[in-house]
Order: sequence, then structure tokens, then C-alpha cells
Amino acid sequence: MTSPSSPRTPFTVGFDLDMTLIDSRPGIHAAYRALSAETGVWIDADLAVTRLGPPLEQELAEWFPEERIREMGDRYRELYPRHAIGPTTAMPGAREAVEAVRELGGRAIVVTAKHQPNAVLHLTRLGIAPDATIGWLWAEAKAEALREHDAAVYVGDHLGDVRGARAAGALSVAVPTGPCDAAALRGAGADVVLDDLTAFPAWLKEHRRVS
Repeated sequence: MTSPSSPRTPFTVGFDLDMTLIDSRPGIHAAYRALSAETGVWIDADLAVTRLGPPLEQELAEWFPEERIREMGDRYRELYPRHAIGPTTAMPGAREAVEAVRELGGRAIVVTAKHQPNAVLHLTRLGIAPDATIGWLWAEAKAEALREHDAAVYVGDHLGDVRGARAAGALSVAVPTGPCDAAALRGAGADVVLDDLTAFPAWLKEHRRVS
């Protein structure tokens, strides 16, 4: 039992990255265009950026034969810093959402399917400073990091984020700012659906008050 003088373990909130904290569509579009120009293989970048969320290899499989996917994934990630970091912007309320966790004494982490070094580049450039950034995890696999960091809440824009939160036993907070609308997120089991991250600080404050 915790005594009144014992330090309290900070609560942890996890955030997805693409289309939750950052609008990476312009940058990813540019990276796909660069890969297409280099390889001579047509990639519909306009289409690709409408279905962000799953691992890169899933999208590359739409354009390259199976035996080239690993090679193309490595090359895309090499091209990414030059083409994708600059055009990417923070989603409305992203910085404030992360800071809201800290203001209430908590820790904020980012758990994403993105290549971790590129995720860190985005966050650093945009001035978003989570306590930890964990990459290369998608859907239920995100539960590994969420459980490791004892995350009570996970915020994301995709059905895969809802699945990850549920697998971790965390509260799923969803924002329909990516490819999935509010009805789909609720149907997947999201506990809370907010219009966007600008509503998150007030929601979190009330959630902590009553929890």
C-alpha cells in the first residue's frame, strides 16, 4: 500500500504519430514521388497518403513485387529525411496535448509504426518533446510498448490504434483526423472519440478529475 509520503507513479499517455500528432501527408507524398522517380516504378502518391497508418511495407506491396519490398523499404527510409521532414506540420493541438499530460504530472510517449529515427526527426523539428518515442509497432503490437510504459491512455487516429490500446488494456481515445471516420473508430471499440487534439487537454483534465 502506498503511504501518503510515497512518490506517486506518473500516469502515462501514449500518442500515435502520423495524422494524430503530425500531418505527414505532404512529406510522405514527396518521399513516394522521389522513390518513384528514382526507380521508374509508378506510385500513386495521392492515393498512398489517404491510407496512412499501417507499416510502410504494406503500401509498398501495392507497387513493387514481393522480392523488392525490403530493398524499397530501406531506400524509402533513406530518402525520407531529405524529402519528408520539411513539408510535415504539427496537427492542430498536438503540442498542447502533449504538454497537457505534463501539466497534470504525467508522462507522454509516442508509439508509432514509423521508422523510429524518422519519427524522432519529425518530433524534434516540430518542437514536440515526448518522454519516449517507440517506433516500428503497428496495431496490436503497439500494446508491447504501451504495457512496458504502463500507459493508461492511448490516442490515435486509426482502427489499428484502437486495437493496440485495447490489447494493452489502455483507454482508447480516437481522433478522426486520419483515414478513419468517427463512426468507424467507435465501431472498432474506441472508448472516447474527440473531434481533434484541440479537445484533448480539457478531456484529460476531466478524466483525471473523476478517475
